[in-house]
Amino acid sequence: MVCVAAMGHSTATGIHILLFARLREQAGWAERWWPLATTADERVTPRLLWQALALPGNLEAVRVTINQRFASADTLLQPGDELAFLPPISGG
Repeated sequence: MVCVAAMGHSTATGIHILLFARLREQAGWAERWWPLATTADERVTPRLLWQALALPGNLEAVRVTINQRFASADTLLQPGDELAFLPPISGG
């Protein structure tokens, strides 16, 4: 298992994770750094990170973006990617 590290690391060797709106409030943080082992054949997806970070709620109700483009929760992440989780937004 990979652990979450503090911000300030090179984005070329890990994933920058962002939470928005209600997710940010429930988790108590807005952004994290997820390091990737450079020698291991590590397959990291948004779904794996959601589970590893024990984020609140159902991932199926959340929009996932990778590098500011909507993506599947099962998309393979690459070093340097920006991953964002966006909760459903209602308005009127």
